[in-house]
Amino acid sequence: MTNRPEAWSQELVITDVNGNGHPSTVHRPPSPFLTSPSSIFRGRLKAVSSAAEEVIANADMVLLCLPGFAIHDELLKIRPWLKAGACVGSVVASTGFFFEAFSLLSKDTPLFGFQRVPFIARTTQYGKAADLKGYRKELFVAIEQTTEKEMLRQQLERMLKTPIHLLKSHYEVSLTNSNPLLHPSRLYSLWKDWKPGLVYDTVPAFYYDWTDEASEYLIAMDNEFQQLLKVLPVSPGSIPPLLTYYESSDIPSLTRKIRSIPAFAGMMAPMKPCDGGFVPDFSNRYFTEDFPYGLAIINKVMHEKGIPCPTIDRILEWGRRWIVKSEE
Repeated sequence: MTNRPEAWSQELVITDVNGNGHPSTVHRPPSPFLTSPSSIFRGRLKAVSSAAEEVIANADMVLLCLPGFAIHDELLKIRPWLKAGACVGSVVASTGFFFEAFSLLSKDTPLFGFQRVPFIARTTQYGKAADLKGYRKELFVAIEQTTEKEMLRQQLERMLKTPIHLLKSHYEVSLTNSNPLLHPSRLYSLWKDWKPGLVYDTVPAFYYDWTDEASEYLIAMDNEFQQLLKVLPVSPGSIPPLLTYYESSDIPSLTRKIRSIPAFAGMMAPMKPCDGGFVPDFSNRYFTEDFPYGLAIINKVMHEKGIPCPTIDRILEWGRRWIVKSEE
């Protein structure tokens, strides 16, 4: 289901730009969508429509691939057409999916959400083609409102051909320390001193030009976040510290690691052209998604639990201020 059905082709072409094929060891029968040994996937869509009744009514599973601000309205749109037992999930659940689904959908609707996106990809032609830049070696999912959690986990594992681990609580995906901390730390390091009228000559690479300052903010926010996990019903280690996740030991090693990740190559900082150069683009999803629907959720729960978070407070307030100003 899409708001722009006229822009979609019946066939999708996905290019594995590294030509490595999927690294997973999970067995899966030969797929009809795999048309070459390693690099090109083709899939044919059965239906494309903006009408929920045309694509939702017979669905056994609904997977949302949406920014946080769109989840509420989309759940309202599909709710009347969900058949009994149909499960609803989100490709990434750190933008409020479970909180919205709990309040809007039936208590009998199985829900699932991933801790991190299964793939790193970039659209090359909307509704037609994309480049697949990287796979996850393993995935973590939270499943709620069903007694058949293991069955659903296995189904998702077969579909994505990737080892998937079941988490204890939806908190373990709703409060991830991935993009909601990663993107704001870099944005704040880039433009915390920016003022209207200041124009930049070039657009920096978001990850390849990552700095120790950004790593310092990222580690500080993650340290505060880890204190929150100690008071929530989550399994120890289910959301590892970012230094552990990135196999780093300190600020410089984290900077080197983030700069070196192949899937991050070529991603530029969100800026827009203006007279004389470039300025920050506060309407970019790194702002509109990761501050109000990522970092803000973490911040809200931390204040509810009485956990001090001065770095998160400061960076969230900075982001919110510029988002509001850009909308005026």
